[in-house]
Amino acid sequence: MDAPSPRLCYPFEVAPSEGEAIEVAPGIFWMRLPLPMKLDHVNVYAVDEGDSWTLIDTGFNSRRGRRIWQKLLNGPLAGKPVQRVMVTHHHPDHIGMAGWLQSDFDAELWTTRTAWLFARMLMLDEQDRPTRETVKFWRACGMEPRVLEKRLQERPFNFADVVAPLPLGFKRLKEADSIEMGGRVWDVHMGNGHAPEHATFWSRDDNLVIGGDQLLPSISPNIGVYATEPEADPLAEWLESCEKLRQFARDDQLVLPGHKLPFTGLPFRLHQLIENHHGALARLQGFLKTPRTAAECFQTLFKRSIGEAEYGLALVEAMAHVQHLYVSGHASRTVRSDGAYLWHCGDV
Repeated sequence: MDAPSPRLCYPFEVAPSEGEAIEVAPGIFWMRLPLPMKLDHVNVYAVDEGDSWTLIDTGFNSRRGRRIWQKLLNGPLAGKPVQRVMVTHHHPDHIGMAGWLQSDFDAELWTTRTAWLFARMLMLDEQDRPTRETVKFWRACGMEPRVLEKRLQERPFNFADVVAPLPLGFKRLKEADSIEMGGRVWDVHMGNGHAPEHATFWSRDDNLVIGGDQLLPSISPNIGVYATEPEADPLAEWLESCEKLRQFARDDQLVLPGHKLPFTGLPFRLHQLIENHHGALARLQGFLKTPRTAAECFQTLFKRSIGEAEYGLALVEAMAHVQHLYVSGHASRTVRSDGAYLWHCGDV
């Protein structure tokens, strides 16, 4: 493979305002919905099918989100019904309003089997306080005592808080499927690591790629280990996925990501995404010459301080990195008296 051009370009420098749709390619419209967090938006897209719309991802389910969708459907998308909703992966900012669009607009849901099953399962897992398994996992990560004490008293994030109930039935997207959208044929390729069986769409007829959170320009997707699968190695899956997708990437492709701005320069971006994690792993191997918890690795891993709003995502990402070193045979671990894992990159 030729060396990638070492730059990203952003053809659209201004994001759409609330209720606005920007045409980024013939029949492909870019819109945004708000998120109540530091990453304050999610990109969603509408594909013109001639007599209807296909929507790609949906935003959190909220009264404000539904009002914005209604504004879009009465404004720039007026005159045609929503026929399909494509969901790239199961995270709530992407699948949150899919069930509402199914129920209220009679749209078909197309997504991966894993995304649908995960979402349906997580809808049932509603808790008023953290579960015993979650608290055990937090302790294993070495969560700071002051943070742990605060979280023990709080209602945790619940998937059902921001995701509309999903009606029974969906159409499955699989690796190497070919689908038609907007007068184009798209190849479906799956990524893993950020979310299991994350769908991306690659147009055969022009230079468009719909990347979801698998292909982001200026931020790295969160790669985390969670209490649901505490021995997982999502970083290995992420790196494998990035290497796989490199074979389809070209400099001229316009990537429509789940967050931030559409961009070109995908081969270089995939190279960055891979090398960023290899660099982080190398730094950790040096830092872990002295045994540490995952929570003690923040500064080394992220090269910046982590605030309260980012603490949870930073913790699961730190756990993913130390666990990858452990699974790959580069680190050992022992259990401290308080239940925290101590990771060590001495003699393994």
